[in-house]
Amino acid sequence: MTSVLLLGFGAIGRHVAQLLSPELGAGTLRLTALVSDRTKHADPPDHGAEVVDRPTLTDRQTPSPRMFSDFDAIVECAGVPAAAQLGPAAIAAGRPLVLTSVGALAEPETRASLLAGPGRLHVTNVAIGGLDVLEAAAQADGLDSVDITTSKEASGLIRPWMSETEAERLRDLRPEDGPLTVFTGNPAEAIEKFPANVNIAVALAWATRGLSTAASTSASGTSAASTDCAAERTDADLLGASLNRVQVELQAVAGQTQSAHRIRASGSAGEFSFDIRSSPSPENPATSGLTALSVTRTLRTVLAQM
Repeated sequence: MTSVLLLGFGAIGRHVAQLLSPELGAGTLRLTALVSDRTKHADPPDHGAEVVDRPTLTDRQTPSPRMFSDFDAIVECAGVPAAAQLGPAAIAAGRPLVLTSVGALAEPETRASLLAGPGRLHVTNVAIGGLDVLEAAAQADGLDSVDITTSKEASGLIRPWMSETEAERLRDLRPEDGPLTVFTGNPAEAIEKFPANVNIAVALAWATRGLSTAASTSASGTSAASTDCAAERTDADLLGASLNRVQVELQAVAGQTQSAHRIRASGSAGEFSFDIRSSPSPENPATSGLTALSVTRTLRTVLAQM
């Protein structure tokens, strides 16, 4: 029996457990959910997962890799702070880690830890599609610009750092007012202001980062960079550059029930355009249902490769 650990058991984690019902029902999978306080999960259905408390850690403490030794694969669906604190230990334990809170990769130190191995990081597509096409174009150095416009229900974008005037403007927004732009910039800047809303932008940056020198060498037998030019390009370096290239616009729309994303990319490989509207999760209307679908598909791919 394969053993999988969920880090977090909120709307995404419960939806993933629900989607894994075929494996759980067949007895081929054992699912454990690690939470900060399991008493808060007494009422919602567990969908066949065993909910347990995680060890108490301060903000500066890191867990031991031994914490993950009893599991075959780890799935993070607990948010950016938890991904940054727990994810590197799962990687250090040599376990595959399915990352849902892709925004954690925006921070350089966390990014380096998550890509350090020996465990392998599997970055989900979260709530967008079409990334396989953009990834192929980026690996051929065929993209010059990548943009994403995300629109969400206005009240869900109110953040504690906002002034009362800014928050009131979002609360008073009406459907007939149309979209209100609340942020423009790159994903690294966006994740600081809207950590729960722009994981998708970081996922887009990951998909369009291009091809590392190591990957190019292993595929062709020769180095992708000449001996007298660029230094070795790692995934961490490439993602850092991609985070600066991708441009993000976040819009507030009053009364919008679905998350909407418009992706535009262009370069020598061509021009690409994707529009995605995703239905809400059955576990929480504020969360896209596509996120759990993407996480579950990624996990099944990981398990099939084991």
